[in-house]
Amino acid sequence: MFIETSGATTGVDNHERRSMNKYLCIHGHFYQPPRENAWLEEIELQQSASPFHDWNEKITHECYRPNATSRILNDQDRITDIVNNYSKISFNFGPTLLSWMEQYAPDVYAAILQADRMSMEYFGGHGSAMAQVYNHIIMPLANGRDQKSQVIWGLQDFKSRFGREAEGMWLAETAVNIQTLETLATHGIKFTVLAPRQAHRYRKSGTSDWTKGIDSKRHYVCKLPSGKKIILFFYDGDRSQEVAFKGILKNGREFAESLVSGFDDRQEPQLVHIATDGESYGHHHRHGDMALAYCCQYIEANRLAQLTNYSQFLHMVEAEYEVEIQENSSWSCVHGIERWRNNCGCGNESGYHQQWKAPLREALDWLRDQLADIYQEQMEVYHQDPWKLRDEYIQVILNRGEDFVNGFLKIHCGKKLQAVDRTQIIRLLEIQRQSMLMFTSCGWFFDEVSRIETIQILQYADRAIQLAELIANINLEHEFMEMLSKAESNQVNLKNAAIIYERQMRPKRINLTKVGMHYAVASLFDDNPEQLRILNYSCSSDPFERYHAGVQILAIGRTHIKSMVTFSEKQFSFAVLYIGQHQIIGSASSISEDIFNEMKVEIVQAFRESKVYRVVDIMQQYFGGSNFSFFELFKDERTKVLKKILKSSVSSAADSYKRIFERNYNLLNVMQAAEFAVPFVIKRNTEIVINMELHQSLQKPEADIEKLKHLVQEAKKWQIPVEKNLLSFETTNKINGMIEKFSQQTEDAGIFKDISQVLSLVETIDLDPSLNKLQNQLLQISREFARVWAGSKESRHTSLLRALQELATEVQLDITVPEFISKQ
Repeated sequence: MFIETSGATTGVDNHERRSMNKYLCIHGHFYQPPRENAWLEEIELQQSASPFHDWNEKITHECYRPNATSRILNDQDRITDIVNNYSKISFNFGPTLLSWMEQYAPDVYAAILQADRMSMEYFGGHGSAMAQVYNHIIMPLANGRDQKSQVIWGLQDFKSRFGREAEGMWLAETAVNIQTLETLATHGIKFTVLAPRQAHRYRKSGTSDWTKGIDSKRHYVCKLPSGKKIILFFYDGDRSQEVAFKGILKNGREFAESLVSGFDDRQEPQLVHIATDGESYGHHHRHGDMALAYCCQYIEANRLAQLTNYSQFLHMVEAEYEVEIQENSSWSCVHGIERWRNNCGCGNESGYHQQWKAPLREALDWLRDQLADIYQEQMEVYHQDPWKLRDEYIQVILNRGEDFVNGFLKIHCGKKLQAVDRTQIIRLLEIQRQSMLMFTSCGWFFDEVSRIETIQILQYADRAIQLAELIANINLEHEFMEMLSKAESNQVNLKNAAIIYERQMRPKRINLTKVGMHYAVASLFDDNPEQLRILNYSCSSDPFERYHAGVQILAIGRTHIKSMVTFSEKQFSFAVLYIGQHQIIGSASSISEDIFNEMKVEIVQAFRESKVYRVVDIMQQYFGGSNFSFFELFKDERTKVLKKILKSSVSSAADSYKRIFERNYNLLNVMQAAEFAVPFVIKRNTEIVINMELHQSLQKPEADIEKLKHLVQEAKKWQIPVEKNLLSFETTNKINGMIEKFSQQTEDAGIFKDISQVLSLVETIDLDPSLNKLQNQLLQISREFARVWAGSKESRHTSLLRALQELATEVQLDITVPEFISKQ
């Protein structure tokens, strides 16, 4: 619960800005490990994130989106403003997370980019966004080539998104050594942020006496052996711990007062700054975003300090002190960087050993070096500097369009390339991308080798091994697994990482044939099977034919599969038979067009004669042993197909339940009046029907208020336990759709009244829809109307604005409307 006061944020005039010597900066490190399937380039369904599709989606809902539209409350707990937190803090987002967000949460992605532009207005032309090393590897444990690529890729990704050069760069786990700082400085990075324990000693420039530790209220010059320099900020450790672990975000005012208490009486400019995982503000601590929003507003409104970001402070205040760092140190391991290579015990709350970390690191280091040799030898055929080409490959990662890739290769490889050469080059570059992804820090962060984070980096390793086999006909897997066998699991049944690799990786390994099998199964049910995009593969069939006989379906075709990453291609023919439910039998092979046509005549005739056994025999005769089934489908596609298969069965069941309910309705009334107990089966049937009809009513495009009112009354009459989570979700979608409709019919006050009625009705059956989007839209609408219609005497405007104000009040939104309304 926040202790809050009303009042708009008060700006600080230029004179006061110059005179104040207290500066405050809050940094959020927003990051999720790359979770994409190494072959499909998409995140597959993650049951542990339910009811969300995956953890990125879940944390976006809990943290990233709320911080883009965070609420500030008054002392009546009404929303007085909705603000973009990112615009008032310093922040960095992992490039791989932003890549996902651009596609799957474009509203949040746009708000983050907008926040950086807004921060440039607030902070003297200095944007708050910092870059990050590309995929969060522990830089001191990387070789020089990987350090360089991580920085270049991170900077290029940042520039492509934010439209400017980055001045600062966040290091994964703030892990640092001198070589890392040299790499940053070489590529124009002006500053980075470290933990206080990462400072060895400091002194005022020009003096000889060193002081152990650090004063976090200053920034420091770090002089490097090369003669270069970089500025280092060391955050306030105690106050950062309060945010991350000690519950200060329960109260926005206390959060602000804690930060301000960090200032002392010195006269020169001082900077109190904290740095934590950005997920503290909403994911780790519910409503942490609101505490952050209120904190910033409270500090500005009461002129307790001047909010700033690192870049602005760096340009306003010259660093007068120099510092030496603790070599090979980080913010989340008191032993330096041992958490990512040894059994140091950090983060071990389960009592598990972590002896697996060293052999895992050794195995991946060995694999990286083997892959590097293959890459250099093979790529020198196409480019005189293979490692420079790898650095440039970030351009392709950011734009996979075939025309762009062809242009990229023409510029960098010069000579005209055949399709096979293009695929070879991209495969080689993908080996290098996977070989860096497999060092993502999360693989070592936790205490057990069988966790999903470690399995994820092993998947990247497996993809790189597969590509090496395709390119150089070299099998690295056997020796790699021998090394993995030394990484012992705490789970007795799993034994070691080699067993985990064998069980988890081999079944998931994908090639074009497996994609083709997936396509064949999907073609049974898709509305446009001739042209399908299956994740990052394009599939087209010519010819394609589909035949129906009752519930049974036969599909046959000659299909062309193409990877949209490596542009590798394959042509094959298939036949697939759906018998019913999940029973699918299919075969595929590369046969000639003449043989395919011969097979088609025979198999279609057998299907039309309902000779299922003969259809299967023909598949075996023409395609051999290349068989597949429903289980060849990828996880998400398997779910889609199951829903399609179940659709008619669900519809039939729903009709049956409804008929039983209607047939017994009068009898139920009699039993209720006579206070007779309703038989369990009939009671359960009633619950199913009411929940089902509520679900259907909320899903309809048009709002049928009378129907909804009737169903709510029925639910209350029969004391139905409603499916709260599902129906709350459907209600959220319903009201969001209604407010979107208003933007197309800007003078229909009835929409506001309908939304109000929907909310009032569902409240009586304890549904809890999310009001965030509705509140955001209402605040935006109210501001626009106040600007355009202020002083209007037209009755239609008065009616509309009054309806708007009534709905806003109902959803705890304190809005300002033209004064004339309150006088009429």
